[in-house]
Amino acid sequence: MDTPIRIQFVCLGNICRSPLAEGVFREKVEARGLADAFEIDSSGTGDWHVGSKADGRMRATARKHGLSIEDHRASQFQPADLEAYDHIFVMDKSNLNDVLFLDDNDQYSGKVRLFRELDPEPGNYQVPDPYHGGEEGFERVYNIVDRTAEVLLDRLIEEYDLTPEAA
Repeated sequence: MDTPIRIQFVCLGNICRSPLAEGVFREKVEARGLADAFEIDSSGTGDWHVGSKADGRMRATARKHGLSIEDHRASQFQPADLEAYDHIFVMDKSNLNDVLFLDDNDQYSGKVRLFRELDPEPGNYQVPDPYHGGEEGFERVYNIVDRTAEVLLDRLIEEYDLTPEAA
């Protein structure tokens, strides 16, 4: 593969859900020997956390599952990201509306999807924002992200006919 498949995960502030999705997906990609086939990033639709680390509770949840998101720094989703990324996975319907609002000519809506559309247990198709809740909310988000990232990777491997040798 000449150019990597560019994936971006998007939530509201880029300190809880999307950095976790970025980290979990990256870990799954690396475990399958496909790191060279992907460029993985995350951002938030809001700007108030730009430059901040991921939420401490989310970092602790990630560590509990053997994953580090310590190096993450929040960034804001930009209109140019619509063109730059092949797939944009948003965490909830509000994020979906915010991202699609930036698509002035409705050129990129086909690459923007709710992340939980791929969840085998999609519920209401939204990853709940754990920010204002307790530890159980962060654990719930981890479980949603973990199982959905697995399905996402399987689908992309099939769609792009990826093998570790080809990566």
